[in-house]
Amino acid sequence: MKLGVICDGISRDLAHTVDVMDEFGLEYAELQFVGEKEVGDHDAGEIREIDALLRDRGKPVSCLSRHIFAGMTVANKPGDELHTKHMDALKRVIDMAHIVGSPLVRIMTPKKEQILFGRNGAEKWNVAKGAWDAMLPLIAPAVDVARDAGVTLVVETGNGTMVNSNYTGRKMIDDLDARDALKVLWDPANNCWCHETAYPDGYEEVRGGYLGHVHIKDVQVDTPRATLEVRPMGEGQLADQFAPMAAAMRDDGYDGVVSFESVYHPGDGDFEAGFRINIDRFKAIYA
Repeated sequence: MKLGVICDGISRDLAHTVDVMDEFGLEYAELQFVGEKEVGDHDAGEIREIDALLRDRGKPVSCLSRHIFAGMTVANKPGDELHTKHMDALKRVIDMAHIVGSPLVRIMTPKKEQILFGRNGAEKWNVAKGAWDAMLPLIAPAVDVARDAGVTLVVETGNGTMVNSNYTGRKMIDDLDARDALKVLWDPANNCWCHETAYPDGYEEVRGGYLGHVHIKDVQVDTPRATLEVRPMGEGQLADQFAPMAAAMRDDGYDGVVSFESVYHPGDGDFEAGFRINIDRFKAIYA
């Protein structure tokens, strides 16, 4: 499969990250923060420099990953000040995507309301009434902008966001009738928090054209204690699921990129060291 990395997980110094990518034979660069700026905040000259560096070194951009809509709530309304701020940022990221040749732009979803759907009494007493339906009009304008711009959005399955599973990601795409312009960015480690088993359950939800991009890391969650631990690959709760996930993706002809997300450090805050600990295991499974 096509393998890459979220670059700032190694370093915000993009030239150094590209050196490390070459060292380990990784081709695809996912950009989130470069230097001190998040994608969408770089000026025209900085974008030209980023583009020139990556093209000169043969590193296609897989995705531009700004935190669009992160931090919003379903109390926000389309066109309010915060929504407009995020939409403006999205347009800037799409402009950058055209320059650097990124086919994908990541979005997030607003902060999670815990119980969205229910039955047999839960719909009266437990469901956050109207929360799901209030989210959809916040996302719909982004889909329209992406369609007009000829780029594809990918919605990340986040720990604390309204879309926190492949099920909710697929449901949002269907509810927006947006399969042409919106896909799921599957982060199976994030989905552990809501106890969606990555394989086969999570993967089955995104089969048939819903899967656009993948992030890989390993974690151990303790939801009752509100605790998340990032672990070396193969030492967390995804240990027995990575290989069958990869096999199913190969069998189905997944042609997107699998990005390693380097968010593990060995206790000293050195994320590049964490990358070096994990990258051979990542490649052994997904290459």
